[in-house]
Amino acid sequence: MTTERTRSEIADAHRIVVKIGSSSLTTPTEGLDPGRIQGLVDTLAAARAAGREVVLVSSGAIAAGLSPLRLKTRPRDLATQQAAASVGQGLLMGYYTHLFAAHGLEVGQVLLTVDDVTRRGHYRNAYRTFGRLLELGVVPIVNENDTVATHEIRFGDNDRLAALVAHLVHADALILLSDVDALYTGHPKLPGSERIADVYAVEDLDGIDISTRGTAVGTGGMITKVDAAKIATSAGIPTVLTSAAQVAGAVSGAPVGTVFHPTGKRRPTRQLWLRHASDARGELVLDDGAVRAVVSRNASLLPAGVTEVRGRFTAGEAVDLVDLRGTVVARGLVNFDADELPPLLGKTTGQIAAERGSGYDRTVVHKDALVVMLPDA
Repeated sequence: MTTERTRSEIADAHRIVVKIGSSSLTTPTEGLDPGRIQGLVDTLAAARAAGREVVLVSSGAIAAGLSPLRLKTRPRDLATQQAAASVGQGLLMGYYTHLFAAHGLEVGQVLLTVDDVTRRGHYRNAYRTFGRLLELGVVPIVNENDTVATHEIRFGDNDRLAALVAHLVHADALILLSDVDALYTGHPKLPGSERIADVYAVEDLDGIDISTRGTAVGTGGMITKVDAAKIATSAGIPTVLTSAAQVAGAVSGAPVGTVFHPTGKRRPTRQLWLRHASDARGELVLDDGAVRAVVSRNASLLPAGVTEVRGRFTAGEAVDLVDLRGTVVARGLVNFDADELPPLLGKTTGQIAAERGSGYDRTVVHKDALVVMLPDA
């Protein structure tokens, strides 16, 4: 796909997801910068006035909470991060509510954890909420729910969250805003570094140093943005990486930043969430026959094909399916608690039903809640 065609698709995108990082919303002293927020809101409001739908994924809650709590730097411990987020999220939403209201627009807060989008019921609720907000003309403002997230259930950065939200809401384009105006062949401040205008496959960046970390108030860096672009483009969503100062150009399809071209087709939404958002709570070891059934025949996993259960998990949580050599071949939502499975291993569903009743004659992982994790899948 040519640069002109992809840029044109972004310019014509009806539904866009825009992600902005903490460093693009704060002053050098790490407080919220009203001027920066104003510029972002004005651009997104103009897009809404043109009939486009906008979802904003905004960092900044923890950064906004630093000053009120008299914290000089971003805290490292989870409890203090959660306290800062609790204070700062209200302040951040206050700014957005006031500034979007000046354009006649309402905003709605959507706070997500990994658990919200990997459990079937929670995932459906999130999907319905986004859909209804957009139908009502509301601008959803998304952040990770830092006040309740634990180390075990975190997205880790809002770049990945934005890519997953883009797929969840069936977005036509993703804009990742940073304090750097594009991806470069080296550190942007080094002589000789050149802007990379187009990326057709993330693998093409193997020789490029993208290890630059984010600022003191952020959690991400260029690596997380490239990973997010890979998630989005693998699902058919064109992505632009640029600075907050160039958001208007990015949204309009102007030749700014770095454009990541789509590399794949849209997949079922739940599969993308399972692959990229879920953290496995345990492992199920499969015999060779079960591996072939799951990987090659798109079959559900039955108790007869499981040889070992590892870890502690409950029904509805994500688990990795591994072969006898320990290679992860798939991930899925398990239908049993960990302590229920051992007596069932190696038995057919008929045998299990005869022994324990019809309530146990179900799949271990249904094919509709399973995604193959092998590189060429």
